[in-house]
Amino acid sequence: MPYVTSNGIRLSYQRQGRGEPVLLIMGSGAAGHVWTTHQTPALNAAGYETVVFDNRGIGASDAPPGMYALADMVADTKGLIEALGLGPCRVVGTSMGAMIAQELASQYPHLVRSAVLIATRARSDATRRALTEADLALRESGVRLPLKYEAMRTVLEMLSPATLNDDGAAKSWLEIFELTGGGNGGGQAGVDRAGDRREVLRSISVPCRTIAFSDDLICPPHLVAEVADAIPGCDHVEIEDCGHLGNLERPQAVNTAIIEFLDKH
Repeated sequence: MPYVTSNGIRLSYQRQGRGEPVLLIMGSGAAGHVWTTHQTPALNAAGYETVVFDNRGIGASDAPPGMYALADMVADTKGLIEALGLGPCRVVGTSMGAMIAQELASQYPHLVRSAVLIATRARSDATRRALTEADLALRESGVRLPLKYEAMRTVLEMLSPATLNDDGAAKSWLEIFELTGGGNGGGQAGVDRAGDRREVLRSISVPCRTIAFSDDLICPPHLVAEVADAIPGCDHVEIEDCGHLGNLERPQAVNTAIIEFLDKH
């Protein structure tokens, strides 16, 4: 993958397809190539060029020491859009990537044509705050849990009961997470402490769509709906039988929701 220098660091990126550009921003602890499993092929087939990249702290991009703030990630992504001459472009973000997309749309509307915000939220409720603090406490303790345990915990947090109750699917996901586990995104864990951003969302003027997943424990539908309610004119889609990784669990439904919106905006 080639590199671009943005906000003082190197970010690895990949461009595919032809057409108007769509920038896809990945969530915490995952590399940009995760999009290429299902989303970029569908977008390329629909006539869009796709740009994926590794956020700071993951994959082939630079990993500065310490915890990262949301502002760091936004500045990185803004610099990448400018360096590659993408703006104004369509933006698709999931989880932490959707938080970055929210801020881009609010602060730099000249760079964002429209935005799809997947598995997103504008704040943490009591349960999500407790989960974040528990994860940070474990990280700071220095305790390293067995990969089998980490894999089981991850599938319970990230996937739908519809997947977990399917023996074949559950076994496959457990194997994947055990093989790829052990990473935690490093400093990206600090981004989730950004506070309540609902007031910021009210300033967004570009067209937006939120996509919620019915069984998402990380960004549950009621928190995704808050984002849609805060952004003027934002529409909202909820997809059944998938958890936080709905773009991997039910990719066809997610791709349809993305492309339908992008074709209109």
